[in-house]
Amino acid sequence: MMPLTSGDPESIGGYTLLGRLGSGGMGVVYLGVSVSGRQVAVKLVHGPYAQEEEFRTRFRQEIAAARRVSGAFTAPVVDADPDAERPWMATLYVPGSTLSEVVEKQGPLSQRDLRALGLGLTEALRDIHRVGLVHRDLKPGNVLMTEDGPRVIDFGISRASGDQNLTTTGRMIGTPPFMSPEQLASPRKVTQASDVFSLGSLLVFAAVGTGPFDTDSPYITGYQVVHGTPDLGGVPEALLGIVERCLDKDPSARPELTDIHRMLQALPESDATGSPMTGQSANPRRHPTSRSATTTSADAATDTDSDSDTGTGTGTGKRRRARVLLTALGAALAVTGLGIGVGFFVSGPDTTAKATARAASLPDGWRPWRTALRSDVKGVPLDYDSPGCVTEGSALFCGGTGFTAARIDAASGRTLWRTGTRPQGAQPIGVRDGLVYVYEDPDDETRRVVALDATTGHRRWQRDINKSQDAVLYDGGLLTLSPDYSSFVAYGPSGKELWRAPSLNEVCTPSALGGAPYALCSAGTEPGQAPVELMKLGPDSATETATLPKKAEALGAVDGQPLFLAPQTAKDVYEAGYERPYNALLRVAPGTGQVRRIPLAHPLTGAATLVDGVIYFVRSDGTVTAVSAHSGKQLWQKVTDVESLSAPAVSATYKRVYFSNRFGRLLALDSRTGAEVWRTSALDAPGDKTQDYPPRVLLVKDAIVAMAGDTAFSRSP
Repeated sequence: MMPLTSGDPESIGGYTLLGRLGSGGMGVVYLGVSVSGRQVAVKLVHGPYAQEEEFRTRFRQEIAAARRVSGAFTAPVVDADPDAERPWMATLYVPGSTLSEVVEKQGPLSQRDLRALGLGLTEALRDIHRVGLVHRDLKPGNVLMTEDGPRVIDFGISRASGDQNLTTTGRMIGTPPFMSPEQLASPRKVTQASDVFSLGSLLVFAAVGTGPFDTDSPYITGYQVVHGTPDLGGVPEALLGIVERCLDKDPSARPELTDIHRMLQALPESDATGSPMTGQSANPRRHPTSRSATTTSADAATDTDSDSDTGTGTGTGKRRRARVLLTALGAALAVTGLGIGVGFFVSGPDTTAKATARAASLPDGWRPWRTALRSDVKGVPLDYDSPGCVTEGSALFCGGTGFTAARIDAASGRTLWRTGTRPQGAQPIGVRDGLVYVYEDPDDETRRVVALDATTGHRRWQRDINKSQDAVLYDGGLLTLSPDYSSFVAYGPSGKELWRAPSLNEVCTPSALGGAPYALCSAGTEPGQAPVELMKLGPDSATETATLPKKAEALGAVDGQPLFLAPQTAKDVYEAGYERPYNALLRVAPGTGQVRRIPLAHPLTGAATLVDGVIYFVRSDGTVTAVSAHSGKQLWQKVTDVESLSAPAVSATYKRVYFSNRFGRLLALDSRTGAEVWRTSALDAPGDKTQDYPPRVLLVKDAIVAMAGDTAFSRSP
């Protein structure tokens, strides 16, 4: 135990704190004592995480999970307050060192102690699984070695088996050397068999001092867990068959806990029999402590969701056997930039081992950058809650908090110019031919479109437009709806009016499908209350082209034909989180108005985006489905576990689909298969707008530019 520091509280929840038991990325664990004298271990969450509702939800889950488990080999919860300014939880204090500390100080366990450890852990997992939970982070730092047997602690990332409602927004869940293959590759498909795999890895660590998949890189360790053969050198022969079965890549082939308990009971209690599989003496030599059992700075960065342990070792040591091929692979991954940030990736052997090494086409002088799209401007607040960036060539133009638009140097993130005197928070309409088109709201009754010089930010011209309908760029100019709703007005680059077309006495929205000007009109007072009339616009004409179902969703155009999604149901649903299912594509022939219906194999939900002939459906839970816009055939589906994803940006050069999320995590999928190529961690302190503003991502040449809240940042592909 370490003494309290000047920044530590003196008491938490009525418990007087005596000292620090340990600390980690998520919080600090203190030794506390109640008024009656009972000693407890108090976990206190770090301040920044206390501000994240996502983290509070997971902390409540941890408390609920720990309270459900009771047994001789776990530490019971005695008190907690997940709603405190800084959430905390108190468990019964159990004196003892962690397994990682024991192996660090005393070396690998004897065969008799291994048997006792295995039996205790099996019984602890039995109690955990009995209430329907999966621990998901069984590792040496989460096992206390006490006088009466091992205790499993820390239920911070446990989850009810089959409960997939609370996702993890992209954070890596677990500690790579002790995770199961399915935990790395398909986190949503984790079952109780995952804990059995972790048990096998932990027993190997206890037997020889290093894990069966240890390497110098957590990325390569993860690859070994999924694809590699475990290194079982030095494991006693009597234990070998048990750990081999536990470490089967196929979850269904792993033994049940009752079978493991029976096999462990059959092991000899004496250390005098048996020998390691390497032919060494029955008294195994001491191995240097594995990185996987200790908390170094690298581990702390990688094990992003492991909360405080009660103690850690510090040794690094060398691995038992060099894995030259994977070390070389790790170097290759570092060179090609796949290990950006501290995010973890796992993908198929094709996308991992054959990572492209082509040089990225980046803006001149590019380097990773981050900039705040925020300016303190006096004025009446006006916030559309939808800032974002647009690009043309290597130029980048963004909206943000407190200004109308800014030009950002895509190479460095430096602001080249900024304009606007009223706080706005809206994405620019677009950029074309040296002009940036933005909105301006001088008062609550007026809305304008303003054309800015892309080089200087100076105003070139402005026109009043409809307050409620957006303007869109089409191939011939800018399409708007007049302030009085009477007509559609097209403007050229000089601001000259090109033509007008009459608007129906309905709710009509300007649209550009395949570069052509259209209007989407619907009878009623609100969009979606009646079938959609697709109107082709031109000088003095609005020609009815086709009638589409109520709540049909416009996507764009394929081969010059407007493309829509047909809803499975058009009923109004006023329910938070509802995602309307779509069961067909609708293609409209502009010349004849004929509508061709292309059924989908099954209804799909999520925000849909059409890019280069592929429709990407992105659900709020992180599921991405790619569908051919030509045939309606599903190309692939990927469950990513990254919540609140942006619309995609697609790189034809790298064959990747990029996403960002509200927390600034980036995700890259293979555009051909959906396999995950890499992901990054969330941004550190992205600001207070992450819940209000939608995430966005785009490409400037090959450079990735993303927005989280009102923070923009750029990374290499």
